[in-house]
Amino acid sequence: MSRSRGSLARQISLLAVAVAVVTAVVAGALAVGLARQSNELAARGVLARLADAADTAADTGVTAQAGQVRARRTLSALHVEFATVSRAGRVVGTSRLAGDALTPQDVSRLLAGGSVSARRLVDGIPVLLEARSTPAGGIALVQPRGAALAAGEQAIRRTVLALVVAAAAGIALSVLLARRLARPLRRTADAAHQLAGGRRDVVVAAEGPAEVAEVADAVTTLARALSRSEARQREFLLSVSHELRTPLTAITGYAESLAEGVVPSEEAPRVGAVMLGESERLGRLVHDLLDLARLGAEQFRVELVPADLTAMARDAAGVWDARCAAAGVRFAAELPAGPVVAVTDAARVRQVLDGLLENALRVTPAGAPIVLAVRPEPGPHGGVVVAEVRDGGPGLAPDDLPVAFEPSALYDRYRGVRQVGTGLGLAIVHGLVTRLGGSVEAGHAPEGGARFTVRLPAPGHG
Repeated sequence: MSRSRGSLARQISLLAVAVAVVTAVVAGALAVGLARQSNELAARGVLARLADAADTAADTGVTAQAGQVRARRTLSALHVEFATVSRAGRVVGTSRLAGDALTPQDVSRLLAGGSVSARRLVDGIPVLLEARSTPAGGIALVQPRGAALAAGEQAIRRTVLALVVAAAAGIALSVLLARRLARPLRRTADAAHQLAGGRRDVVVAAEGPAEVAEVADAVTTLARALSRSEARQREFLLSVSHELRTPLTAITGYAESLAEGVVPSEEAPRVGAVMLGESERLGRLVHDLLDLARLGAEQFRVELVPADLTAMARDAAGVWDARCAAAGVRFAAELPAGPVVAVTDAARVRQVLDGLLENALRVTPAGAPIVLAVRPEPGPHGGVVVAEVRDGGPGLAPDDLPVAFEPSALYDRYRGVRQVGTGLGLAIVHGLVTRLGGSVEAGHAPEGGARFTVRLPAPGHG
């Protein structure tokens, strides 16, 4: 039972919302805290400057009392709540708030020539207090903290509103971006489902960021590759069915003739030989098909152990020297004097060599050579061991080399032109060598024909 997954657009949107909200909250908290702190400092600074101005006005009077009266008039004109302190310590305020803000300790400090700068709580109301000593005693300015910070609080509210608007805009843009990013991915997913459903004409437009466009291109490439592969498979099946039908038709025809008694007794050996040849050909084709199928199965096993390719090639040379001599073909083995060890499966390597040598003998004319060579090939990581089969046959064209190991590729090109086998031999060789951890390539031989080079890992190769 699979768990339901949220869409990419939804996940990106939720992430963007979370980032926007957290950013707005953190930025808002920092901004509000700093703004309120600076706002209060500014308000206290303004009140302090007014107190200093009042103190200056009081000092410029003809008498102390006259200076005090002048300061009171100035503050009244500015609509500032204040209180005065006489030399006797009596407090006279323009409002009860101003009078109640001063404590006996504040009065004593003012009469002693000091100043007061404080924040007090009067009847539950936070106030800012700035008091200065004057020749007549003292003067104290009081302002409710809320009134002092009103302008700043309004600015703070606007800042918070701006943050909320910015966060909302960021969320909206993130949602739009998420949908734009998810749209090409959704199209690519739809194309993949169409591929799974059997369509091969799928083309996905490369849209969005580079990574998303690369995925779209990969799906399009996969669709084309599947189309080519299935076309080759259909051609291969048609070719195999034709090759199966040909010997079966011959065998059936001759068998019916024998059964009906229309074959003269003196023709019976020839007819039997034809039937035997066609059945052997049919058997080879079926055997090759089974080998090719086994190579693609997970149950196909190889046992990789150190094996001497020199001894292996020497054994093969003893068999193929006689077969080549019977066909009038010159056989040569280029083998080192000592052992050449590869990490491989000896039985599978012999199968590879026999397949390549049989392919070479089929196309090599009488008098031309076939060469089996083994040699070590040094490398930076332990090197490899090379086994090579060369012939003096008609060889391969340059455009044959890239498709030499595809099933029936060369068979379809040269059927009726030269001797051909089942069309599966080289594909089986390639599959076996790949399973052995090696590589095989086709090329041109100095003897004038084709060259097939197998490279297998040596001990210590990595």
